[in-house]
Amino acid sequence: MGSHRRTPGLRREEVASLAGIGITWYTWLEQGREIQVSAQVLESLRRVLMLNAEETRHLYTLAHQVAPMDIPAQQQTVSPMLQRMLDSLAHSPALILDTRWNLVAWNNAARIVLIDFDTIKAEDRNCVWLMFTNSEYKKRFTEWDKQAQGLVARFRAECSKYIEDPWVIEFVEKLKRKSPDFTKWWSMHNVEHEEGNYKTFNHPKAGKLIFEHTSFFVADNMNLKLFINAPAPNTDTEDKIKNLLSSL
Repeated sequence: MGSHRRTPGLRREEVASLAGIGITWYTWLEQGREIQVSAQVLESLRRVLMLNAEETRHLYTLAHQVAPMDIPAQQQTVSPMLQRMLDSLAHSPALILDTRWNLVAWNNAARIVLIDFDTIKAEDRNCVWLMFTNSEYKKRFTEWDKQAQGLVARFRAECSKYIEDPWVIEFVEKLKRKSPDFTKWWSMHNVEHEEGNYKTFNHPKAGKLIFEHTSFFVADNMNLKLFINAPAPNTDTEDKIKNLLSSL
């Protein structure tokens, strides 16, 4: 696995025993033979051998698999220029999410249409978490079941390359304890990818709001994604948002 192994003196038999696998199978893995191996077994070997990132990639290469990626660190803020761009979308609720689907930035329109994110604890400002645990947030979505199930499928697709990351595992288990609906839909293993579509929200004061929804990666930081909800043409949505903003 490399010349810098941190477990000097371990023989093949000892490695196989500690990892809970057979010595023959482990020998074949070292030789790069065509064998079937699960991610759980590879992770066990990584821990036993105390492999660094480069050595871990080599281990997965021997097993003819792609090494899992570390999920990017959580980002707390965006640049002033990016925030000003959000604010310039005065009548379009807009959000910026990180790879974990944490809310990093938003504009006034998003705060009014969806929920006042300033009143939410920082650790709870996650779109998936809010969708299943915050009753006020849930009420804003028409056909909540359909919207929430699609959100789970998109979250799974987005996190698929980090699925073994400790943060993802902990977050999913925590949400399972909070929401039977999330547990049910997560266990279906459905995936879908983000695409432009229409979104409809129910606002307690303005009523029905219809938007054209689209998303973009932030050019200078591909770990951030911008979501824009533009008032749908031939509707009264923009006028309703103007009235809501004027009442602030």
